[in-house]
Amino acid sequence: MATNHLLKIKEYGQSIWMDNLSRDIIQSGELRDLVENQGIAGITSNPAIFEKAIVGNVIYDADIEAGVRAGLPTYKIYESLIFADIRSACDILRPVYESSNYLDGYVSIEVPPTIAHDTQATIAEARRYFQEIGRENLMIKIPGTEAGLPAVEQAISEGINVNITLLFSVESYVNTAWAYIRGLEKRLQEGKDISKIASVASFFLSRIDNNIDAKIDAKLKKGVDDINLEAKLRAVQGKVAIANAKIAYQEYKKIIESDASGGQSQRWQALAAKGAKVQRLLWASTSTKNPNYSDVMYVDELIGKDTVNTLPPTTIKACADHCNVGVGEDGRHPIETDVDEAYKLIENLKDPDININLDTVMDELLTEGIDKFIQPFQSLMNSLEEKIKVLSPV
Repeated sequence: MATNHLLKIKEYGQSIWMDNLSRDIIQSGELRDLVENQGIAGITSNPAIFEKAIVGNVIYDADIEAGVRAGLPTYKIYESLIFADIRSACDILRPVYESSNYLDGYVSIEVPPTIAHDTQATIAEARRYFQEIGRENLMIKIPGTEAGLPAVEQAISEGINVNITLLFSVESYVNTAWAYIRGLEKRLQEGKDISKIASVASFFLSRIDNNIDAKIDAKLKKGVDDINLEAKLRAVQGKVAIANAKIAYQEYKKIIESDASGGQSQRWQALAAKGAKVQRLLWASTSTKNPNYSDVMYVDELIGKDTVNTLPPTTIKACADHCNVGVGEDGRHPIETDVDEAYKLIENLKDPDININLDTVMDELLTEGIDKFIQPFQSLMNSLEEKIKVLSPV
């Protein structure tokens, strides 16, 4: 029997989640098979995924008609559809949740992307989603915006599992990690249990390389006379996202490792002693967009302890077939190899010949990321409006 590399990855302390959800895969039994036989240990969703799942799919028509008969507005019909799918997925993943001691088995649902810059609205929707869906193994996705982080802290303090999404910069990840810690500290001060709360920090990858590669291509198209300069520019392409992720992982280690000198990590150690779970880095946006790159490069190079990789179905199939799962000659996991080179690569972006401001790139990507969720969300609302008109009784 051929090796399923997805199952091998688990041996290195990394969980594989799937970046996809629809009623089709729930009802067909495909999702259950992925969970029970392929090692899929969680599900993430977003407005773009739900748009693809619902628009033009008759499997939802009966529930839409029921919503129409009940006199529900479009947004409530939308929620009834996605909440039902989320509950079903949570139930399928419940055994994973229990057998992993509440570390895996989660299904993520995002608060409306239109409130990404509204702290209080985000907190209110996180509470409502968690209560109405009514599953312990639910994670609420909150964007890692300036307004989102206080919402993360509050949600964690209330016992709501949180997936912080749209993280691009290392600084944004670190801020997210401390928001999680502050939320746990607040909950602990209130005398409440923190041992069953989980969180992941979703660090986006391929979008970073797409953005920077386009900038490099633009420079090359203008013409480069010096062959060494051309080589310098090409050496950056397809490398920044993974380097950035490896640096983020080093920051994660600084936060959680014990510090005898009395540093910040003692705050985490105090929480860990009370049963707190680490907030794992989750690699998101892992489908390779450039056909010249390996279709599993964002998997192979980022395998490591206490991490999650969330893959779309095409990457799951590719990885099961030909991921290169293993450790380096020195026994280190891939996430911990070539770390010095990662720091150098990021520093080289400041070279006058390359001149790419990574902070600006990250800001651009966050803005674009929110828009990429708002657009399909609004498109889905419009499509539902049209379907409601067709299905409404005359």
